[in-house]
Amino acid sequence: MSPLLSIVLPVHGVERFLPRCLDSLGPGPSPASADEIGSGVDAEIEIIAVDDLSPDGCGAILDEYAARDPRLRVLHLTENQGLGGARTVGLAEARGRYVWFVDSDDWLPEGTLAALTAELRREESADTPSDVLLTDFSHVYPDGSTEPNPWRHLLRGSPLVDGCTAADHPALMQTVMAVWNKIFRREFLAGLDVSFGRGFYEDISVTYPALLAAGRLRYLDRSCYNYRRGRPGAITNTASPKHADVFAQYDAIFAFLDKHSLDKHDLSGNGLDTRSLVFDRTVKQALTVYDTPGLVPTSLRPEFFAQITAHFARHRPAGYSFPAGLRGIQYRLVALGSRRAYDELRRTGRIPRGLRRRVKAVAPAVRRGVRGGARFTAYNAFRQLPLDEHLAVYAAYWHRGYACNPAAIYEKARELAPEVRGVWVVETAAQAATLPAGVPYVIVNTPGYLRAMATAKYFVNNVNFPHTMVKRPGTVHVQTQHGTPLKTMGMDLRDHPDAADGMDFDRLREAVDRWDYLVSPNPHTSEHFSRAFPGRYEMLETGYPRNDRLAVATPAGTADVRERLGLPAGQRTVLFAPTHREGQGGYVPLVDIRELAERLGPGFTLLVRTHYFHTGGPGDLTAGEGAAAIVDVSAHPTVEDLYLAADVLVTDYSSMMFDYAVLDRPVVIFAPDWAEYCRVRGVYFDLMAMPPGAVTTDVGGLAEALLAGDPEPAARAAFRERFCPWDDGRAAERVVRRVFPVHGGPAAPSPATPVQAAT
Repeated sequence: MSPLLSIVLPVHGVERFLPRCLDSLGPGPSPASADEIGSGVDAEIEIIAVDDLSPDGCGAILDEYAARDPRLRVLHLTENQGLGGARTVGLAEARGRYVWFVDSDDWLPEGTLAALTAELRREESADTPSDVLLTDFSHVYPDGSTEPNPWRHLLRGSPLVDGCTAADHPALMQTVMAVWNKIFRREFLAGLDVSFGRGFYEDISVTYPALLAAGRLRYLDRSCYNYRRGRPGAITNTASPKHADVFAQYDAIFAFLDKHSLDKHDLSGNGLDTRSLVFDRTVKQALTVYDTPGLVPTSLRPEFFAQITAHFARHRPAGYSFPAGLRGIQYRLVALGSRRAYDELRRTGRIPRGLRRRVKAVAPAVRRGVRGGARFTAYNAFRQLPLDEHLAVYAAYWHRGYACNPAAIYEKARELAPEVRGVWVVETAAQAATLPAGVPYVIVNTPGYLRAMATAKYFVNNVNFPHTMVKRPGTVHVQTQHGTPLKTMGMDLRDHPDAADGMDFDRLREAVDRWDYLVSPNPHTSEHFSRAFPGRYEMLETGYPRNDRLAVATPAGTADVRERLGLPAGQRTVLFAPTHREGQGGYVPLVDIRELAERLGPGFTLLVRTHYFHTGGPGDLTAGEGAAAIVDVSAHPTVEDLYLAADVLVTDYSSMMFDYAVLDRPVVIFAPDWAEYCRVRGVYFDLMAMPPGAVTTDVGGLAEALLAGDPEPAARAAFRERFCPWDDGRAAERVVRRVFPVHGGPAAPSPATPVQAAT
């Protein structure tokens, strides 16, 4: 009997992410064998992975997984076919009654396959099974933060929950048109006679026809897919002439409408036919691609706009009426081929004279400009305002919240330069709720955010602000970064393609060109950052502002932090904080924490903190009787609290070792894969030759080092001399006095050398 579900997995250049994807598709928790996969969910699924001549180690990873999972078949192509071609090859091999196209850099939430197979079995037993089952999904960003499906409000509670056609719920056509959240009845899909396109946007030539032709669609209100956003190398982040491939996909969609006489069907109940609805959506998408900086290469923008105009003329429905408001103006300019007027509208917000009488709703559209073209129009309109000489914008870790060097600079600026107002950028209202009381904020893409980004004099961040935000003349950008580098960074990653993973080095150069100042924590960092981030900025050799708190720590302050964290007195507290590894999608426990806890015994408490790139924590950390207590502190917002609370730090290659050394407390390096880390990521010095403390490679050695108390004080002293010479508690002051207008008071002293040991 054929399997219930075929999963088609095209694979190319995703070695870093592939294991996580495959693990999420894997069989049950126990090791699988052909005998074990004989019944239940696993027997109903086949996985067809298409190695699209991947230039990295993806092919070997697939073969390794296939050797222990008989559900997985691997097709190794001898010629690169592109994403659409690889999907076509996989579909031809599929035997399932349903087929799902999963991208190999994404992954499924736990329990997804069991839930989906149950849904598909119900579909098969229904009088009229669905042709397409749509699932909910989540966006996941590089910092590990998540965003629910932005279109969920159009689907949840709609007729799609019980099953309907696109005509019954036309709002469906406003949702994501990607293929990865749609499971197709294979016989239905084969009967459509459609195919994936070549190049970019290859899936819309399948999804549009499938949704429009389906006799029954159903929406499953369960997040079944984690879609990775912001990945370097993804088409949404890549400048390429291949963005023009979208017009061939549009032609295929309209050819399908013509062939099947679907173009006159009323999809709205008010006379709006299918062709008008699809046409409007395609024009909107094409303009979004054109409007998004960094996608269409500058030299090709005139040609791309001309192709939008040609598309407008070729597929414009008879009797088509322009939309109202700002979008209507934009569409008229497209129809006229008036690229310069269109660009001027977006740049200045001014309406071309000949169109002013036709639109009355432009001002509200600009005020509401938080999405798409309207958002950029609003931002550009705000850019016409004068700079606010007394406004500073702060952000950290891709807008995660109040943290790191920017937070320390913000606090010192409030003290020394109070006339400069600081405002923090956060991604969501939930993140805003975590800010300290009284800290002003704006939420990304709101009018307040756009105005602040367009008019502020000062910008302080430990990563780069979005490339869509331009640097105005007269503004001052302070880049603090967020760690002393052991691993290679920036332009130096050109020699480490596995770690670079499609990194856009031209985009990086553009970002560095914005910097006026780059904060350095020590001479080692100054040396390597000046090469990794070549630019015309001034290097602020001040020490790290975030470490000021550590440099002036007192026993009373440490005791207060431990009390707030609920740590019992008399316990020796160990902070275990491994770094992220390229090629591993999430947290990978290189040491058995529970075994370590048993070896240490009840006199210890283990604080476990995973890297902020990882969406999941370390899992079940329940310790046995007589073992050390284990506490997951991955979600604790302030890492400096954890430093102060810990008597010793255990890490592998994280920059946390350099910060923690300021406290002059023991550090143990756990390095079971040092050679592999050096090969994949590249390093700036041999940590094994110059560690901050004991070096271990297995759980027994780690426990022994921790039980010894302080086994390598001489190594720590040499490490501190090299990497902590400027940490005297006044780094933030030095930055503020150099960057902001500070009146009165003595100048901050130069960094002290050597630094005295902190308490």
